[in-house]
Amino acid sequence: MLSAFFKSRARIQALRNGPAGSLLESFAQVLSETGYATRVARKHLRTAEHLIYWTHRHDVPVRKWNEQSLARFDRHLSRCHCPHYSHAKPLVHGARLFLTHLQDARIITLPSVEPPAHDPALLSAFCQWMHRQRGSSERTLYRYSPYIRELLRRLGEEPSRFHARRLRAFVLDKSRSCGWSTAKNCAKALRMFLRFLIAEGQCAVGLDAAIPTVAHWRLASLPRYLPPKDVKSLIASCDRASAVGRRDRAILLLLARLGLRAGDIVHLRLSDIDWKDASIQVCGKGRRHARLPLTQEVGQAIVAYLKKGRPQINADTLFIRCRAPFCAFSSSVAISDVVDRALRRAGVVRPSRGAAHLLRHSLATSLLQQGAPLEDIATILRHRSLETTQVYAKVDIPALRQIAQPWPEV
Repeated sequence: MLSAFFKSRARIQALRNGPAGSLLESFAQVLSETGYATRVARKHLRTAEHLIYWTHRHDVPVRKWNEQSLARFDRHLSRCHCPHYSHAKPLVHGARLFLTHLQDARIITLPSVEPPAHDPALLSAFCQWMHRQRGSSERTLYRYSPYIRELLRRLGEEPSRFHARRLRAFVLDKSRSCGWSTAKNCAKALRMFLRFLIAEGQCAVGLDAAIPTVAHWRLASLPRYLPPKDVKSLIASCDRASAVGRRDRAILLLLARLGLRAGDIVHLRLSDIDWKDASIQVCGKGRRHARLPLTQEVGQAIVAYLKKGRPQINADTLFIRCRAPFCAFSSSVAISDVVDRALRRAGVVRPSRGAAHLLRHSLATSLLQQGAPLEDIATILRHRSLETTQVYAKVDIPALRQIAQPWPEV
């Protein structure tokens, strides 16, 4: 695949005959498949060749390449005198891409990232216990760690000295300085940490009950939403003549017409769409699968994207990045960014902090105002309980006025 980026036969042969020619050939294959432009791909291949030359000169075999090798190569670039190679430090990005390719191909094994040296031993042990006993993800432990780190800094690292009064004071102090959501996450993290300490016999049994519950009433606030005209402006703001515009329009229609969550869209596959049955299968919360009807408007937007917007790559993921590397979105944040850009283009004022979920709320509110029963809305939104959908009943002000009782005179 080196021939896709180099025209000179002598140059291609020199790369193939080098100390790691097969690795460069496979790296070029990946760069081609993920849509890198010729100029950029050549730069990355040149950096990979430089890395191979440097490690070969220092007798470092490929199987021993790791993050430390990359850090040493980064320092080498600042004082490099290697013949025929560029010395620019930004080229280390190409070396990192090369190492990632070798790891994906299982040619090298990069060790997992160790906890930072300043992390307390108790926190590291807690993370290992949560992985082993509860199967917690790295993201969950990443959210828990700041609260536990702060607790150990304030109360010390001797669990036998923890007592209820100081634990409660810590949570209450957090609730005063932060919002209810942060305080709730803090309380949850501390409960799990104390249960770990109890299981390990390092603190008194039942101490986890000392963590207070953060008061919050689920139905105390109104759901934020956009009126139908603003939703229409968002969708109309997409440029149908561009690949990005076709992709973004299909995403916005899935959010606004089918009420999908951002995470649902990230995980959509080409195989999830049944064109004959005009339906789409969605894997939602709790990995629960549901089949939704594919409307004419949404279906046509997806077809337009697939024909003249989606990069031609060998992947089943429906929505792909429009810039190299052509691959699936890494998280639901990318979907929120699509909505956020559309809000700015359309000049629509966002009524809340959310972006992607705002369109889901807007769909539910619009259906309610058109007279749809809550049971039907719950089915469309794939709510497990009707109580979750009842929050939207509060936005139907005309209907509420009909049942509101007059306020008694004092």
